[in-house]
Amino acid sequence: MSNLTLSAFADEIDNNLTAQMDVLDSHNIKYIEIRGVYGKNISEHTLQEVSDIKQQLDKRGFKISAIGSPIGKIQITDDFTAHFKLFQHITEMAKILQTNYIRIFSFYMPEGSTPGLYRDEIISRLEEMTTYAASRGITLLHENEKDIYGDIPERCLDILETVNSKFLKATFDPANFIQCGVQPYPDAYSLLKKHIEYIHIKDALFRDASVVPAGYGDGRIKDLLMNLNDDNYSGFLSLEPHLASFTGLQNLEFRSKIPVKAESNGETRFAIAVDALNKLLKEIDAQA
Repeated sequence: MSNLTLSAFADEIDNNLTAQMDVLDSHNIKYIEIRGVYGKNISEHTLQEVSDIKQQLDKRGFKISAIGSPIGKIQITDDFTAHFKLFQHITEMAKILQTNYIRIFSFYMPEGSTPGLYRDEIISRLEEMTTYAASRGITLLHENEKDIYGDIPERCLDILETVNSKFLKATFDPANFIQCGVQPYPDAYSLLKKHIEYIHIKDALFRDASVVPAGYGDGRIKDLLMNLNDDNYSGFLSLEPHLASFTGLQNLEFRSKIPVKAESNGETRFAIAVDALNKLLKEIDAQA
């Protein structure tokens, strides 16, 4: 599957950018979906700090696949003016970091409320952000996240087809769908595939919603990858392992026999995530 490019949420390895790049280099991954650097979310950095980060990346030959922003991860009842200013700040970061992708969400709603009550306001906000992004040549990637408006495939589709812009596409996250009780493949994928621009590699279990390495959960990640290959997907696979809270990790058996303990650090856990994905990719290549 040579048409795919690996990226990663490197802040799951370490807060320090140098440590992040060291580990990614050891796995031959040269792209980062940037979210946390030096203990702060990327959105909290100044433009000068982002310029400094870009220089460090350039020296090591790293590029940014997308900005993993927190935009849209607030209550729909929260003030949007300040949030939109933060969004504008992040679009300036995208220019500096030379990426055309910003990951966003579609807002939390008051607990127990009916999603349809907030649909029009959510769509209005997403349209405003998409119009602004389009004027700057930036594509927004809506991620399906549990408890936001677009957490299930039908509402993701509603967002994407209502806004109807090439500057608003889908980031497909299998584990997040599982946590909503939805089968990522084939159910969610079949509904959304024409809108999918970016893939998060994250698997999970239906029984308790826990996140596990790719191929060890119920996400049918291998089948998803094979179908992406058949559909000529040529974008990013971005590793977002979320394994820090997975206490059963040491009970799994990995091809590279990585020693795993319950207290394993971010570097070890990330190595396990990469190993699991590479195992699936090699199995697919062998079947081709």
